Amino acid sequence: MSIFSEYKYLIRKSPAVRTVTAIAFILLAAFLLKVFSTNVIRKPVIASVDPQIGYPGDEMTIRGSGFGTSKDSSYVEIAGSRVTSSAYKVWRDDEIRLVLPSNVQDGLVIVGTSSGRSDPAFFANEAGIPVAVRMDPGTSIPSIVSVSVESAVIGQTITLNGSHFGNARGSSEVYFSAAADESHSPAASDQNGEKNDAWIAASETNFDYVAWSDSEIQVRVPDGATTGSVYIQTERGSSGSKKLGISFPAGKKQYANKRTYVIQTCADISNHVATQESTILLYIPKPQISSFQPSAELNEVFPDPFIVDDMYNIIHKKQLNEIVNNKQRFSQTYVVSSYCIRSSVNPKGITYYKNRNSPVFQRFTTPDMCVQSDSQLVKDFLESIDTAEKNPYLFARSVYDYFIANFKINEKIRSGDAVFTDLIRRKKGDAYDFAILYAAVLRAKGIPCIPCGGILVHNKSTVTPHWWVEIYFENYGWLPVDPALGAGLEFEPFITIDNRTEFYFGNLDNQHVAFSRGFRQIKQSQENSRIVYRPRTYALQSIWEESGDATSSYSSLWNNPIIQGIY
Repeated sequence: MSIFSEYKYLIRKSPAVRTVTAIAFILLAAFLLKVFSTNVIRKPVIASVDPQIGYPGDEMTIRGSGFGTSKDSSYVEIAGSRVTSSAYKVWRDDEIRLVLPSNVQDGLVIVGTSSGRSDPAFFANEAGIPVAVRMDPGTSIPSIVSVSVESAVIGQTITLNGSHFGNARGSSEVYFSAAADESHSPAASDQNGEKNDAWIAASETNFDYVAWSDSEIQVRVPDGATTGSVYIQTERGSSGSKKLGISFPAGKKQYANKRTYVIQTCADISNHVATQESTILLYIPKPQISSFQPSAELNEVFPDPFIVDDMYNIIHKKQLNEIVNNKQRFSQTYVVSSYCIRSSVNPKGITYYKNRNSPVFQRFTTPDMCVQSDSQLVKDFLESIDTAEKNPYLFARSVYDYFIANFKINEKIRSGDAVFTDLIRRKKGDAYDFAILYAAVLRAKGIPCIPCGGILVHNKSTVTPHWWVEIYFENYGWLPVDPALGAGLEFEPFITIDNRTEFYFGNLDNQHVAFSRGFRQIKQSQENSRIVYRPRTYALQSIWEESGDATSSYSSLWNNPIIQGIY
């Protein structure tokens, strides 16, 4: 008889053996259950982040599940940067507490463990984005007591002294009288009931805000300001205005012939294939605010966006498996105002840059992914056309004249592996080539230049992607230049232009709508995500779409902006 047969015989004949066997099976099952439950892979899940808007040094609490009972090699990532080990105060399976680092940026919060990465939550650095400031309930309406100067020039830093400005700027703005011929102020009248004719806010993208405290503001006079007044707008109300003269030693710009456009942007996502739940992020560009485009109001958006108050994009976030009928349209409608710019420049008033440490000079003379001004091809080209001209304005004009005389314009936008430096060799290129090469040459020369991406409005039903530049001169501001239109790109302006080559150096029609001023470098929300970059389109940015690594495929269709009305 075998051992197994003998054991079965004992079980039948002996109650004690049966009892011991049953207990052994129970203990074995409990052990296996414990081992299995301990080793189950649980992807971390973030239920909440508190605070969602905060400052460096604040304590952040992340609640959820699957974080693990100890940190070990796990981590928290904010805006693409992992929080260092010394910042963690508590790490439990359902709660993490940490101190926000001094360099924390706006972005997505992710918990990573050996089991995977969580879906992201969002955090914003309150000191660095235009969100409402947490204010003392006792704070009253702001009041300007004095302005440091009676008269200033464009780009000059002035100091406003007073009270109740708020300890941080947040969404507050400083407004100056504007050179535009119509009002586009958010306030109908100032504290004293004085009627506001036209106002322009200091620009964050132009680095106009220098310092902000409850009793003192240092701000640069923005491009597009003129002699008149200055006042402060906070969430508690607007201050009374103070007089401020603006002088124009280098010349002046006039803003006239206002046009208002109703513009829709949209993208379609369809035919997705995902092995599991997968998220897609869409970064849809917003029309940008500037002196010639002072207003861009979001009128309608569908579906509800993930982030609406980003300066540059409407950000949509969607689980692909939640898309009904395998197709989803993401659309936004804006009401955008645009002015015609006519410039009068005194070249003798424009000198080489005295403040080369200013943010504008540093940012807009530095090469980036779009304007590769450090390219050897660009440097060699600059050397081949360089002259002894020291005046930045006259040098910029000489380069413009060289482009018009030596390069031909392509009506059709190039595609494929086209690069802007092809214009040097081919002597022919599209509007993108003209604008980016022109910007690169000026930056290589040490002249701040910013490429603009947007659309040309031909009529109510036709628009085309387009690119041009703005050049910054001290004591003057930004000068628009459109090399492609100057070179003869086919276009029918609403107003008659006798000499287009002459007009488009320093002047601009009101049919340009800008969706980007400069190149926007967007950080990936996850390391392993898949991104889509759309070259030679109506905005200049590094990411348009981002999908999770579980997505096998999907289709996207981006349409050019649509004009729904012109007023």
